Amino acid sequence: MDFIRKIIEQDLAAKTVVGVMTRFPPEPNGFLHIGHAKAIVLNFDIAAQYNGECLLRFDDTNPEKEEQEYIDAIKRDVRWLGFRWQRVTYASDYFQTLYEDACRLIAMGKAYVCELSADEIRTYRGTLTDAGRNSPYRERPRAESLRLFKEMQAGLHSEGKMVLRAKIDMSAPNICMRDPTIYRIKHLHHHRTGDKWKVYPMYDFTHCLCDASENITHSLCTLEFQDNRALYDWFVQTLRPPPHPKQIEFARFMLNSTITSKRKLKTLVDEGKVNGWDDPRMPTLSGLRRRGYPPLALKNLFRRLGVSKKETILDYGQLEDEVRNTLNSSVPRSMGVLKPLKVIITNLKAVESIAVPVYPQRAGDEQASEQRTLSFAPEIYIDADDFREQAARSFFRLTKDQPVRLRYAYVITCQEIIYDADGNITALHCRYDPSTAGGKKPSDGTKVRGIIHWIAACDAVRAKVRVYDRMLTADASFNTQSLQEFADARIDRQLVANHQSDVEQSYQLERVGYFCVDDQDSTSAMPVLNQVVSLRGQR
Repeated sequence: MDFIRKIIEQDLAAKTVVGVMTRFPPEPNGFLHIGHAKAIVLNFDIAAQYNGECLLRFDDTNPEKEEQEYIDAIKRDVRWLGFRWQRVTYASDYFQTLYEDACRLIAMGKAYVCELSADEIRTYRGTLTDAGRNSPYRERPRAESLRLFKEMQAGLHSEGKMVLRAKIDMSAPNICMRDPTIYRIKHLHHHRTGDKWKVYPMYDFTHCLCDASENITHSLCTLEFQDNRALYDWFVQTLRPPPHPKQIEFARFMLNSTITSKRKLKTLVDEGKVNGWDDPRMPTLSGLRRRGYPPLALKNLFRRLGVSKKETILDYGQLEDEVRNTLNSSVPRSMGVLKPLKVIITNLKAVESIAVPVYPQRAGDEQASEQRTLSFAPEIYIDADDFREQAARSFFRLTKDQPVRLRYAYVITCQEIIYDADGNITALHCRYDPSTAGGKKPSDGTKVRGIIHWIAACDAVRAKVRVYDRMLTADASFNTQSLQEFADARIDRQLVANHQSDVEQSYQLERVGYFCVDDQDSTSAMPVLNQVVSLRGQR
């Protein structure tokens, strides 16, 4: 049991809480990324474990950066992960209450309007070793501060002219307690409240009071808010009756070879290095969904890692392993080649049908016996990388002098290589050995060292296939080779047909990797596949 659940169980046993209420409170200023998924899973899992509720609350106190597009995307991402909130709320729902709370603080002598500039406030605040200095406006009469605050809301003062600060302790060891700013002037249109408000509350003032108003019992946040906990408690204890919510901090989740910063991700989008927030290379939940990552893999990963006070740095390969483990037994198999090379089977006169398993990893499963049919036809495609005119002894695939087995089918031998006018290989003429069906060895004793994948021309459709590498290089710069496109690939037409009825179905193209159909870019004339993850051992 992790430390958060121990705290909750202690609170339940002591009856300081009678039920559990959590919340996931994103700011709608960008798309959620994989780092947010840890907080989503934690908050919703804990609520479910203790028969409580988890709210989805949008921290929309900064109209300059917030958009409805991000709200819609966040809702979609939480649903995609498989969670359902009891209510959706917004910090803006409480703007009137928060404004009245601020007026109460002024009336109590615990807040004042300050006209120092932002730089001056930072200077007066002091350092970790030096106490702060009182603002010259700190002893401003309450009535005057209240009048000025109302003028701020009426739009009578310009942005940056003045702020409202809590009056706590300028000599406090915790710098967060040195008269923090709780309201600032913003003459901006808000996506929900329009032009009603000219002052907007700061996060530290808003978050805790919204928690209290919504009866949140345990406010789970990351470690960078640990020093803010004293301020959290001061606001709720000053302005709300008990019981008070309890803030608990846990360590963030870091993933190497990628970026988990909204600001840096936005830069990639703005500079055109990626094709939007849902580019399959992006670690946003929208990007991972479009790439075909199963949400169960993310949930399993975070549940296995648990929570602690120590920051978790995960290698991207561990995430990919979780995705493979989830997909391996759950997705159907199919055939496809990325760089098609035509092969004419010269001694095959008619199409044969070969029954193969749809789920070869499901031994003992009721679906283990499900079959699909491959057409073994006079014209097939293999991958160009599986043929060499001449190759080293370590090359176990098809060469001019070395036979190879077609997966699930027969052994073939190259007879003739067809070239175009520029000397490029355009096709192979091969013979198949009918005696090698079912994995049997060639009757003449020929040693066959390799097995390759293939697809019959009559089963294949042309497709564009995208293969991805890590977003960042070893020196943490953007990997310009993170996307490779194969514009003339061949995939099973049935895969495309199945996609029409199951948008998020993934497939394993045998010997190639796991793929899903890109629903946005695919057309009836040109389906597009995104690589979900490579096979184990591939990169």
